[in-house]
Amino acid sequence: MRTSIVWLFTSVFVLILCRPVHADVRLPGFFGDHMVLQQQMPIRVWGWADKGESVTVTIGDRSATATPGANGKWMAELPEMKASKQSHALIVEGKNRLELKDVLIGEVWLCSGQSNMEWSVRASRNAAEEIAAADHPLIRHIKVARRPSTEPLDDITSEWQVCSPETAGAFTACGYFMARELQQQLDVPIGLVNSSWGGTRVEPWTPPIGFQRVEALRDIHQSVLGRTPGSAAYRKRLEQHVQATEKWLAEARDALEKESSVGTSPSFPPQLTPFKSHQDPTMLYNGMIHALVGFPIRGAIWYQGESNHVEGMLYTEKKKALINGWRELWGQGEFPFYYVQIAPFQYGNEDPTILAEFWEAQAAVQELPRTGMVVINDIATLNDIHPPNKQDVGKRLALLALKNDYGRDVVAASPSLIDFETVGTKLKLNFKNTGGGLRTRDGQPPSHFEIAGTGTLGFKPATATIDGDSVILESDIVDAPNAFRFAWNKLAEPNLTGGTGLPVGACRGGDVSTAVNLKAIEKDYRLVYDLDLAKLAETIQYDVDNSDEIQSFDRVGYLVELTTASGDEQQLFLTAKAFTDDVTKVGVPAFETKVMFRGAVEDMEVYTNVKGLVRGSGLKGNIEFWPNNYGMLNRGGIRGASGAAYDFGDDPGQPQNGYGSMQIHHPESATTLFAINHWGAKGNADIGIGNNPSGHSDWTFTGNAKNYKAKRLRVYVSR
Repeated sequence: MRTSIVWLFTSVFVLILCRPVHADVRLPGFFGDHMVLQQQMPIRVWGWADKGESVTVTIGDRSATATPGANGKWMAELPEMKASKQSHALIVEGKNRLELKDVLIGEVWLCSGQSNMEWSVRASRNAAEEIAAADHPLIRHIKVARRPSTEPLDDITSEWQVCSPETAGAFTACGYFMARELQQQLDVPIGLVNSSWGGTRVEPWTPPIGFQRVEALRDIHQSVLGRTPGSAAYRKRLEQHVQATEKWLAEARDALEKESSVGTSPSFPPQLTPFKSHQDPTMLYNGMIHALVGFPIRGAIWYQGESNHVEGMLYTEKKKALINGWRELWGQGEFPFYYVQIAPFQYGNEDPTILAEFWEAQAAVQELPRTGMVVINDIATLNDIHPPNKQDVGKRLALLALKNDYGRDVVAASPSLIDFETVGTKLKLNFKNTGGGLRTRDGQPPSHFEIAGTGTLGFKPATATIDGDSVILESDIVDAPNAFRFAWNKLAEPNLTGGTGLPVGACRGGDVSTAVNLKAIEKDYRLVYDLDLAKLAETIQYDVDNSDEIQSFDRVGYLVELTTASGDEQQLFLTAKAFTDDVTKVGVPAFETKVMFRGAVEDMEVYTNVKGLVRGSGLKGNIEFWPNNYGMLNRGGIRGASGAAYDFGDDPGQPQNGYGSMQIHHPESATTLFAINHWGAKGNADIGIGNNPSGHSDWTFTGNAKNYKAKRLRVYVSR
């Protein structure tokens, strides 16, 4: 009896295994009740079912039939529909029947980027009032879950929400306030697909094909390709590793048999190691964008850049990769792409011009067709990287869409520079998109303008006057201006706007290299010493020595010029309040000078073309001039200095005629401004501008002097 029962259950189990398994028709997880479909475009609906099964999709009086391919995926395309406030049922029928309820036809916008896009309505300005008034059932929102992936994922699971006081608090604030403006102006449903993640860089949102199309990003593309199973690069490197491992295994077996030693096994190539972080290239495209590709949208809005803001013009190339990559894969041509220029913010002790250079890179993205940038330097919070005023951000994004995509006669773009011209001793800057002429939002003269000229050291504040669509710049101390810059500081909140109130963004023009120019230096300073640093030796012999002619001085200046092996020319001019009244002690502190300067230098001005180095005036520095050996211990108690590395808090020791240090630092940013050490080693001396990128930050023990094609030091004092 027991045997019969066992046989029966076994037979039933085998029959179950042998029966064909039929998969239900299913849709991607972002197709659901309350969704919005894009008007005036063919309606694409796709999903999965058994191979060969007939699947019918119906909405209103439109229907289409599709048949799954070998992979079980099907796609149906229905004729386009006009926007309507009437809700529809979207019905999908195959072996089973699916019905999505309350589906609207309207305008769909993809919202992406980092935290300022993810920033919610409930965290924005006047949140309680905004949420209470958020009774807009024609606005719908779906939030894509944070999900990085090493491979493109075909599905996303999330739910559409109808805008109401109960739901709106969690919506993307930028997207919601844009949608509210569009819905009021167009009177059609608006759908927001929110795929954003705070703190993320642009690279993880970019598809491989985006990197492939941009020459400047070839290294990133190769890195992605090398980690992609099936690619030629992946296969080649893996085959090499397998061969090396097999060879080692043979040697290891032989060593085991002979009881002899064997070398270590080949390590797995790091180039094949899959990406792990959500910040790695393609990881968020794979996990949070790929499944959406092909879902018809009107366009995309983007708020991101804080995590890439030190990259300058390279960011322009990365944005090209993102935008063109998305557009190519979506198959909708050049869909609109509108983005937000990040706001002024402190960013710690960072060089204040780094952010300005990033603003310039963001503005340059507008070279791509059907793109537009929102400027928000008038609504920043300098101590908060998340300005809570997302209402104006959303409205300005909506203006771009209303003008460019919906045919409304509005001024949407901020005023931007056309060109500039020299008028006597003045510069005239001409702007477009002024909305009826330039003005200031506080009624005061335009702020944050600077000009420079061939006889001027660096940029000087300029007096600005509005003349219709132009601004006239002048300065009593710049006789022959040839360059200008506007709002060129991370904390700049300028007051210049167009007639519509839209603010003018940071810009510059002319010969901006005038930050370091010899003519300007020699206008205000007198040369004391000139030294070709190729002639460094224990005893210093200057090429020019005017020290006998100097009577008194109140400031000291150092001009260091280096040409790297690759031909890059680095310049730094540093001037500071005199730390001695003896002109023989301002040069290289060789042993015979009996120099020992250690501590603060006041009122520094720094001019340099070296990226990332602090610039400006009124800076506090630290000097380390001595001929001695020195140690790492920070016995001087210099704030922020390390006691475990050579930096700006080192301690001189014995012998007095030792290694030698000629360094000036900016402790606040923990930066070496320039260093000339160990001059007795001649070609093996240590020389550098800025921090040493590897090893001790003050260049100690680098022995790199011979690596420069040219190197020169000039020492000045004020006249």
